[in-house]
Amino acid sequence: MVAVNSAQKSTNGSREGAEWSAVNSIPLSEEGTAPDGQSIGALVKDATTHLSTLVRSEVELAKSEIAGEVKKGLRGSVYFILALCVLGFSLFFLFFTAAEGLHALGLWRWAAFGIVFLAMLLVAGLFALLGYLKVRKIRAPKRTMATLKETKNITKRHKPEETPAT
Repeated sequence: MVAVNSAQKSTNGSREGAEWSAVNSIPLSEEGTAPDGQSIGALVKDATTHLSTLVRSEVELAKSEIAGEVKKGLRGSVYFILALCVLGFSLFFLFFTAAEGLHALGLWRWAAFGIVFLAMLLVAGLFALLGYLKVRKIRAPKRTMATLKETKNITKRHKPEETPAT
């Protein structure tokens, strides 16, 4: 059904019994062109160019924001590293105190320090084992690699097959 407006009403001089005539379309511009004279292809090209520029701008914005936040994080992490260094050097005194405590309980001094040293080796070995078990589970990002391959295949331009010259 074609919709017709009052401008398309055909009265033929009389108001009563007026008939409606169907008008399919009124071309406002050449077929295949936009109102400003650009072709549809040119408009699509402009749209994709603008979209590409927009995406690049968003990526650059994200990079600059992330870089700023990473710098803040690095500056803050320096203080954590310094705190860990002080803690590490302070642990020496804890272990020394533990060895002296064992000596005060009646052990020979060399035996007390040996026991503390062996306990430290056991704790270090336990942490090394836990670290190894966690690192062993690291795998390559298979889903990311698969999607990258798909994207590469999709965006690859297919060359038309050349016919051999005879």
